[in-house]
Amino acid sequence: MNTTENLPSDGHAEVRIVAASPEAARAVAEVLRHCFAGTEQRSYPVPDGGTRLHLTVDTASAAGPARSWLTASRPPTGTGTHADEV
Repeated sequence: MNTTENLPSDGHAEVRIVAASPEAARAVAEVLRHCFAGTEQRSYPVPDGGTRLHLTVDTASAAGPARSWLTASRPPTGTGTHADEV
């Protein structure tokens, strides 16, 4: 793990896609862009062939299915312990 790597700002996530072809990497990035606002993708060659694609997505600006999934996956705040919890 690279400990000198900077974390993305709050509400954002760095996504790295590694694929055998640039077309496959772009297809995955396109799906992500349908769910999240994002930065321009950056593409790099992989030493053994293939492509590594990097992009930053804004998880605070999720759209469609990603928005409902993110909302449902976050624990409720301020609810305290449930009666059946020890």
